[in-house]
Amino acid sequence: MIFKTHNKPVRPLVAVASLGGTITMTTSAAGGVRPELGAEDLLGGLAEQQDIGVRTATLATVPGASLDFATLGDCYDWAAGQVAAGAAGVVVVQGTDTLEETAYFFEAVWPHQEPVIVTGAMRHPGLPGADGPANLLAALTVAAAPASRSRGCMVVMEDEVHLARWVRKANSSRPDAFSSAPAGPVASVTEGAVHYFHPAGIRPPALERPRSGPGAARVPLLEATLDDSGELLDAVVAAGAPGVVVAATGVGHVSGGLADAIERALPQLPVVVATRTGSGTTFRHTYGFRGSESDLLGMGVTMAGWLCPRKARILLCTLLAAGAEREWIEEEFRRRGDLG
Repeated sequence: MIFKTHNKPVRPLVAVASLGGTITMTTSAAGGVRPELGAEDLLGGLAEQQDIGVRTATLATVPGASLDFATLGDCYDWAAGQVAAGAAGVVVVQGTDTLEETAYFFEAVWPHQEPVIVTGAMRHPGLPGADGPANLLAALTVAAAPASRSRGCMVVMEDEVHLARWVRKANSSRPDAFSSAPAGPVASVTEGAVHYFHPAGIRPPALERPRSGPGAARVPLLEATLDDSGELLDAVVAAGAPGVVVAATGVGHVSGGLADAIERALPQLPVVVATRTGSGTTFRHTYGFRGSESDLLGMGVTMAGWLCPRKARILLCTLLAAGAEREWIEEEFRRRGDLG
């Protein structure tokens, strides 16, 4: 993969950061696999196959479930520095358990034209058919491509390219675990090149990268359930949560008991309501019963729209870390959660 400027070949440079995850795991003496490999170990000769220059860093060696905002902030700072030093794009390697959340974090705060590509593996290196090398090679290809500019953060798995806004882990263990229902992947990697199906869209302005303490990260995500009394929400409010995301049923519905708890909570903190279904949007004005979307909006909740509960939590954490008040929170969820 060589691009030309004024008739001179230019070898694209991609910065690769490893945070750990299944892609980095090897069998330990204690039993089971654990993250141990670094970025250099993962790359081997992959970059040379596409004639891509690389800079590498191993920023963490943890499973995806143990990632935190502090690590993501350090990764952001490193990635921004690499772009300032001339990198055409950045690849972040991590565990798949929280990959969709990490991707949306970068999507929300990344201000640069150069893309951030997040990838990982569903099968560790010791298994037959380990998918890590192919995923990493595809991610390098996407990060280096000029057509990837201005597209923000994307996830590359199984030769598919997904926008961070839509992607989710939809299966616990299969190699094709990632999907983007209902939008679908935005591109495919074929024969060493990325093929986009649509032009780059307009992205919302980047938010400030969170730099505050851990307080904003204490935002809980609660799922509405059958016969939900709302007591759990009362408990997290009493414990000092700065905000709450509720994964509601259907198009944004909760029980009467949970509706009562939300009404009690709203004077103290923002409550964001998303749908727990895995696809689709919250409504605004169709149903009118107690606990319906209309009832909740009348109380002052913020609807997440098309954002899934996990991404709604990332956005709320980021906004709270920036000191956002209710009006700003509502504006950003409308901007990023609605399609219109």
